[in-house]
Amino acid sequence: MKNIAVLVSGGGTNLQALIDAQNSGIINSGKINLVISNNPNAYALERAENAGIKTIVCNKKELGNEFEARLIEALEENKIDFIVLAGFMCILSKDFTSRFEKRIINVHPSLIPSFCGEGFYGLRVHQAVLDYGVKVTGATVHFVNEIPDGGEIIMQKAVEIKPDDTPESLQKRVMQEAEWKILPQSVEKVCKGE
Repeated sequence: MKNIAVLVSGGGTNLQALIDAQNSGIINSGKINLVISNNPNAYALERAENAGIKTIVCNKKELGNEFEARLIEALEENKIDFIVLAGFMCILSKDFTSRFEKRIINVHPSLIPSFCGEGFYGLRVHQAVLDYGVKVTGATVHFVNEIPDGGEIIMQKAVEIKPDDTPESLQKRVMQEAEWKILPQSVEKVCKGE
């Protein structure tokens, strides 16, 4: 059984999908033991506490250059095997990512290699998708390395774009139809060593 840490910054909808998947048995080769947020006001922290999961806040603004050292300390203290970035709005350094090679995954709200990399996050991704006029988007779960959204792809799922989509409606559908399905499946797959 792998010990999992989920790193979050906001509302925690992907964290909730992971908690629900753990409770329903989709994730059974790992257990979420820790949730770390860089934002002390993240609703994700409340979701974790409601599920009985330990939480830690590592505020990048307050910690400055000590931010990654504090993250590593928290992960090691809690014997974390595997890290999930679920709406974590911090770019991690090469020193950090290489320390946890093939042990960090991220979910991105597009079909990588499209609409990804630095500056592509949240509604910006969905706005770019609509501006470009593509007919299909989706979500990607990938391993994390030093290049934003540049690690090896684990799983992808496509979502059709509707003519009346807005960035908000598209974001919601990509989460419901893709992110919340492939993120838990990918966590189980990686924890099992597949």
